[in-house]
Amino acid sequence: MSNRISNDMGAENTQNSSLHSLPHEAEDSQYIHKVGVPPKPRLLKEIADTLKETFLPDDPWRPFKKQPRRRKLVLGLQALFPILEWGRDYNLSKFKGDLIAGLTIASLCIPQDIGYSKLAHLDPQFGLYSSFIPPLIYAFMGSSRDIAIGPVAVVSLLLGTLLQNELDPETNKLEYQRLAFTATFFAGVTQATLGFFRLGFLIDFLSHAAVVGFMAGAAITIALQQLKGLLGIKKFTTKTDIISVMKSVFTAMHHGWNWQTILIGVSFLLFLLFAKYIGKKNKKLFWVPAIAPLLSVIISTFFVYITHAEKDGVQIVRRIKKGVNPSSIDQIFFTGDYLVKGFKIGVVAGMIALTEAVAIGRTFAAMKDYQIDGNKEMVALGTMNIVGSMTSCYVATGGLKLFNALLFLLSLSSKLHGRLLLSSL
Repeated sequence: MSNRISNDMGAENTQNSSLHSLPHEAEDSQYIHKVGVPPKPRLLKEIADTLKETFLPDDPWRPFKKQPRRRKLVLGLQALFPILEWGRDYNLSKFKGDLIAGLTIASLCIPQDIGYSKLAHLDPQFGLYSSFIPPLIYAFMGSSRDIAIGPVAVVSLLLGTLLQNELDPETNKLEYQRLAFTATFFAGVTQATLGFFRLGFLIDFLSHAAVVGFMAGAAITIALQQLKGLLGIKKFTTKTDIISVMKSVFTAMHHGWNWQTILIGVSFLLFLLFAKYIGKKNKKLFWVPAIAPLLSVIISTFFVYITHAEKDGVQIVRRIKKGVNPSSIDQIFFTGDYLVKGFKIGVVAGMIALTEAVAIGRTFAAMKDYQIDGNKEMVALGTMNIVGSMTSCYVATGGLKLFNALLFLLSLSSKLHGRLLLSSL
């Protein structure tokens, strides 16, 4: 009987609990909503949204919304010329850092630009010209705080090789220079066009392995080309493959090598390597590897002058044309067969120069925790090369040539462009 009573009580409790739970279940059911399938967007709208996300991810028109006309004009000018924005906060303390950085980079640019112009098979003054006008243009239009503008080894070698396939720089010197200016013009047009149509994302599709392989191959090719000057060989192959170069080197071993040139070249090569070792060993002596290239030029020039080594077969630069950049707009090919050739060479050189500049700019931006606009960079680089082609410059960019020097200059300058202006000295 006790079991029956307990069972009845359990059944009653169960029934009561179920009765009490009914209101709660009813109340909870009011907050249950079924999520329906979203309507399928129209094809044109879906394409438009995809294009907007690809080309306008940062919505560049956002700052202009609900702004008066005068404010829109100011914002437009600041977008085109970033110097109008950061220049308001520029002061004397920042200028001091830029002054030191600019003078240091200038000491590197002078000897390097002379060498890079030889890689492009152009006269030395064209390398110096290319470190004057382009940095001035970029200082007003560029967004990177730390990039240095001028000729670089990879682009100089590439440009020289492509131009040499079309014209002989010795027998057709004037036409070769005109083709170089034409290629520079179309390199700038290519870069500016990519930036204007916001196609900067295309660079992201370049394989890192391909870029590294290209840089490594270019470094080997450049090193092989320097054997001509290091060994004092006058008759050298115009080809760049390792077999042709080494064959030309060993063919000239008995009659073409100049021991005075080898002595001078090897001595100053060891001097530069030793200066670089000192800079790495003692961080306080960072200025030693920075000033070493210019010291090499000064000391070697003085040594050759007092010994008249040029009479013994040592090749010298000789007279460099004086003055600032002369106009070259009338030397650009706008008609004829060389127009198409210049366009093809310019597109290739412009893309390589653009890739190198954006890669270096992004590296420094990540190191110093700020952002650069890739599309603005393209417009700035393109504009400076277009103007440069009209002022006796060949393709300039921001590259690896000053990468090591800029690493220690990062602490000297805070806001950029003074060093770019001064690097043109």
